[in-house]
Amino acid sequence: MGTITVNISDETESFFRDTVKKELGEGKGKLGSALDEAMKSWAKEKEQKEIKERLIKTMRRGLNLNFKGYKKRSELYDRKIISY
Repeated sequence: MGTITVNISDETESFFRDTVKKELGEGKGKLGSALDEAMKSWAKEKEQKEIKERLIKTMRRGLNLNFKGYKKRSELYDRKIISY
């Protein structure tokens, strides 16, 4: 278990403590549990944002379809279907 010492505004601290009290109640470890959950949620949100931005960049760049002889995606739909 790690220990982190941080400084936050009194307003933020009061708001967070009140929210924890309403959601989880009072008791030993409630504030720490809520902070742990909040930190994980924030980190996951940032990670998802990074993944989304990377995927959007890939989509804008386009797929390399040249490996099958197609230069553009539209060429996939222009081909003729041969039935036997």
